[in-house]
Amino acid sequence: MDKLINIQARCNKRITWSLGVKMVEEKQLEIRGMHCASCSTRIEKVLGATEGVERVVVNLASETMDIQWDRDCLDLDGVAAVVASLGFALVLPETQLVLDVLIQGMSCAACSARIEKVVGGLPGVVAAQVNLAAATGSFRFDPELISRRMIRETINELGFVTQAVASVAEGFPQQQRQVLANLALMRRNLLPALSFGAILLVVAMAEMIGLSLPDAIAPQTAPFSFAMLQLLLVLPILWAGRNFYRVGIPALLRGGPNMDSLIAMGTGAAVIYSLWNLVEIGLGIDGVSRAKDLYFESAGVLVALVSLGKYLEYRSRARTSDAIGKLMQLTPDQAVLVRENELVDIPVAEIEVGDLLLVRPGERLPVDGMVEKGTSSVDESMLTGESLPVVRKVGDKVAGATINKNGALWVRAERVGQDTVLARIIRMVREAQGSKAAIANLADRISFYFVPTVMVIALLAGLGWYFVGDAQFTFALRIFIAVLVIACPCAMGLATPTSIMVGAGRGAQLGVLIKNGAALEMAEKVTTVVFDKTGTLTHGRPELVDFEPLQTQPAADELLALVASCEVGSEHPLAEAIVRAAVAKNLFLAEVESFTALPGQGIRSRLAGHELLLGNLALMEEEGVAGLAEDVLGIAARFALSGKTALYLALDGRMAAMLGIADRLKPEARAVVGKLKEMGIAVYMLTGDHLVTAEAIAAQAGIDKVIAQVLPDHKAARIAELQGQGGRVAMVGDGINDAPALARADLGIAMGTGIDVAIDSGDVVLMKGNLGGVLTALALSRATMGNIRQNLFWAFIYNIIGIPVAAGVLFLFGGPTLNPMLAGGAMAMSSVSVVANALRLRFVKVGALPGLSSSHAELSKG
Repeated sequence: MDKLINIQARCNKRITWSLGVKMVEEKQLEIRGMHCASCSTRIEKVLGATEGVERVVVNLASETMDIQWDRDCLDLDGVAAVVASLGFALVLPETQLVLDVLIQGMSCAACSARIEKVVGGLPGVVAAQVNLAAATGSFRFDPELISRRMIRETINELGFVTQAVASVAEGFPQQQRQVLANLALMRRNLLPALSFGAILLVVAMAEMIGLSLPDAIAPQTAPFSFAMLQLLLVLPILWAGRNFYRVGIPALLRGGPNMDSLIAMGTGAAVIYSLWNLVEIGLGIDGVSRAKDLYFESAGVLVALVSLGKYLEYRSRARTSDAIGKLMQLTPDQAVLVRENELVDIPVAEIEVGDLLLVRPGERLPVDGMVEKGTSSVDESMLTGESLPVVRKVGDKVAGATINKNGALWVRAERVGQDTVLARIIRMVREAQGSKAAIANLADRISFYFVPTVMVIALLAGLGWYFVGDAQFTFALRIFIAVLVIACPCAMGLATPTSIMVGAGRGAQLGVLIKNGAALEMAEKVTTVVFDKTGTLTHGRPELVDFEPLQTQPAADELLALVASCEVGSEHPLAEAIVRAAVAKNLFLAEVESFTALPGQGIRSRLAGHELLLGNLALMEEEGVAGLAEDVLGIAARFALSGKTALYLALDGRMAAMLGIADRLKPEARAVVGKLKEMGIAVYMLTGDHLVTAEAIAAQAGIDKVIAQVLPDHKAARIAELQGQGGRVAMVGDGINDAPALARADLGIAMGTGIDVAIDSGDVVLMKGNLGGVLTALALSRATMGNIRQNLFWAFIYNIIGIPVAAGVLFLFGGPTLNPMLAGGAMAMSSVSVVANALRLRFVKVGALPGLSSSHAELSKG
């Protein structure tokens, strides 16, 4: 299969043939940044004159370039460099593939770090990323140098088990099944370990806690029986914790020790030493003193405590993906197919594009589609986080997994399976949970060397106390074991990914999709937020906001009905705004007698015995309309200063009314801008509108920094200028014509609308289309990054303090030593505490601002 993939990749990569001695390659490539024919002509002229280029044709309309060139003289990078020197961007074809795998057998950060380092060093592997918390790996590679099978075999040779999946998100169900199976197995092993461990501890410590053992098993009277009983009690515990040895010892022998290796070495040393003492007791060599020098209970209790800690940690880690699990459970299993007036129950997996489905009240919609019949309220909170249902009627789009509240809907399926909005959201969130942030780099580097370093420290500490400190062998052994078992690479490895997993999941629940850990980290650093105007700060749809009659007759509503009747057949946005206003008032719209569109000026129409003119000032002046007095021009000026488009209405040759049409500012805009300013963030508005109009809208939103009259393809350049002033810039746009600016910004925030969510645009997607999501994204980032820093601090400080204490540093100054059992318990709980702290992000609460459902986040103290 891999051979076929490699062959196919090579076939797709190039078409070459021999022309004499030349090896000519032909490709069609995308070019970005062209504005007019002079751009395409310039590229053709310069590239055509470049040595090695045989032919070049640039298509401005499709923004593509067909090129033939001699590969011996020039490569693709060289072609791209020439295009870049002209101020344009050549989009090179993707020649790399990605392998996503589930990885079983990782026990700590040393495991994930080792996989990343070894696989990342293979020829052809461009990037290797392993997530310990999610138990996943993602590897980008060149298929001409290495295959999927070779990567998986390399990981398997390191002692892990891999399972390839189509994507990280699609592997989630089987991964969850494996997690549940592992938890069940850990529970089964935990019960005997804890039970026998408790009995073993009582037997071994009986005399120290004031209990008396029967003479048959007391160390003074029957030392051999006492030792044998402890051996019999520790064996079931070691069997229950056999994974520590089955994984740790081979990892040690392969030269890649992990946390399991530390436990295996520490407890193994205790058991071997105790077994030697048992043999000596059996041989009659100082039985009573040897019986008091056994460490079976240390090994047994250590294994039991660490097993308990790993179980608690694993169970907590499983909950980091609760948000994904809840999303996946939303899609119903069955749907009702309408087939020739017959209703048929079918599995959702069998639905095809074009099927007509009946969704009854109270049921979840099975797939994305369009309403063909019926009207109902639909609860879309699972997509947008908005609690209020929205009305959906014929022609409206609906999304799978949303809830039909109170009316039957007939829906034509448009997107099914992995193409639905819910599936895309799950895929994106899952990939974000598997990603890493730059802050994790230090922990990753340390984790790779951590376990070998700890082994060296443990060995030096033990030997140092024995040879230099003149301590007894048992004391040195206890120091050696304590150092091994207190060290916790898991806490460092889990500090970042668990927080990212929970934070990304919580964001999805709040209607904010964060694509990766890098975006989550960048959001915290933002110092400037740039808002696009149309469709971002405003609704993106013109509305009639002012209607001022200039005559007492006809009445205002009668005039509006006349105007709307003339515009009812027009598709112009301003005309649609007038018609919507009349329809909202339930006004009667008459049929026009005549209609003439006047390009660039307005319209002329006749109906109900009246001649009507609607348009700009130039039209009124050209037609000699009476009544163009200063008060009328004053109304137009006032509209302009408010950011409204002024339309003049003349009836029978005389001014009758002034209409003000505007794209309304979103109600939450001013509150959001004010909150951003309180956070110390500079706020700009970027628009193609005239400066006067732009400043009027910006003033309504509370924005005092305006960049106006900017063409869509120049917005990215304006973002670059702001970046050049220092700081980090976030661009908030609608995800369509703002795509270049979103890509250029340090953080691109795309406005979605729930069903038509712009998942492919920006680093962050706001599913509600509500500006409050900007605050939610920034606040969630701050909460998550703060959580990560807490985790990293405690993970590092735990090891920095714990290892020296275990090595006996306090004992040098008259303090106590650390019992290996306490060390093991502390190690187990350190990982649990890190995961538990990350899980607090599941309860991030959002405050409220006028018009918002979110404003800022704070960690729940519950």
